[in-house]
Amino acid sequence: MVKGQTIAEKILAGASGLPKVEPGDFVEASVDLVMVNDITGPLTVKTIGALSKPRIWNPDRLVVVLDHQTPADRVQSAENHRLLRSFAAEFGVKALYDVGIGVCHQVVPEEGHVKPGMLIVGADSHTCTYGAFGAFATGVGSTDAAAALVLGKLWFKVPESMLIKVSGRLSRLVTGKDLILHILGRVGVEGASYMSVEFKGETIKALSVDSRMTLTNMAVEMGAKTGIIEPDGKTIQFLKEATGESGFQTVVSDPEASYAETLEFQVDGLEPQVAAPPSPANVKPAGDLSGVEIDQALLSSCTNARLEDLRIAAEILRGRQVKKDVRMIVIPASRKIYLKALEEGLIQVFVRAGAVVAPPGCGPCLGGHMGVLAEGEVCISSTNRNFTGRMGSPKARIYLASPATVAASALTGRITDPREVAS
Repeated sequence: MVKGQTIAEKILAGASGLPKVEPGDFVEASVDLVMVNDITGPLTVKTIGALSKPRIWNPDRLVVVLDHQTPADRVQSAENHRLLRSFAAEFGVKALYDVGIGVCHQVVPEEGHVKPGMLIVGADSHTCTYGAFGAFATGVGSTDAAAALVLGKLWFKVPESMLIKVSGRLSRLVTGKDLILHILGRVGVEGASYMSVEFKGETIKALSVDSRMTLTNMAVEMGAKTGIIEPDGKTIQFLKEATGESGFQTVVSDPEASYAETLEFQVDGLEPQVAAPPSPANVKPAGDLSGVEIDQALLSSCTNARLEDLRIAAEILRGRQVKKDVRMIVIPASRKIYLKALEEGLIQVFVRAGAVVAPPGCGPCLGGHMGVLAEGEVCISSTNRNFTGRMGSPKARIYLASPATVAASALTGRITDPREVAS
């Protein structure tokens, strides 16, 4: 009997010009898109500039996003931004998204650069976010990104695939972020090392595209090479709006595809989840951490600062006030999301509640700026990592949660199950 192929195997086989591949194979694959940002891009640019004849194979296949330390927080950041602008101008790169346009992992699909079946590499570990659209997307180092830009291809080891099947219905105020934290709590930070994690099931189909991006974004926190969700009608509608195109060719796993591991989750009755420091997999129900007082509540990042996230946070904050001595920071994932939030009155809700609304970008997620933490401070955050020192002082503590839990906690001044404050 012919062995079936997973989405990841089919994409890598196609990109390598092979009829099929097996996990463990090494292939030389043509890359469809490369992404760099203002943290990783400068080394990529310098690597290319060190060649005897600096070149890139196709400037239309490169996306440059200035998002991590924007607006520039120091002279070095400003110099990095200028370097990338100059590089884009020199090599005819049209897809340069400058300060304030948004976080790379929101901007790249939002601006129509992602399509199902693509092989995408980005010099950022959360590039796997684009797997929400049925692409094989993975993070690489800056020098690997340079190699892909010069040659148009890279070596890959074909990963094993893990299937995560999710059934049941998420309760009100229990979101995609709670789901991926719940999964992480079971799989662990190394449980899917160098695997392609494929999310399937009725629960996944019911999720919005925004929530699916949250799942694939955090696949890397399990150690995965990529996270992938089969495209469906919701995917195609998003892509039509982003690209103005139609008739996308999708790639799906064969019914008889073989997976190295299959995990099943039933989410009826799942409670809001929180990851306590120092690991995204140190997960507990929000109610179990209700005694933890906070100094800061952060709603931002490539994980959870999309329109759906802002709406659910505004629903909780409307007509209420952030607790005295708590700082709440809201950073929309892109300019387009910011504008839609303005049109819907969400930004006004945040400001009236006492939150600070900052321009689109990564901000304090990586300890950049606009909200880094002091020694001993506690932050509840909708971001993706809570490692020691991630957002400032190594003696600060970061708890990961959904936008709903972040908003609820901002009101009470302690980690709070959002269902406690929901009207």
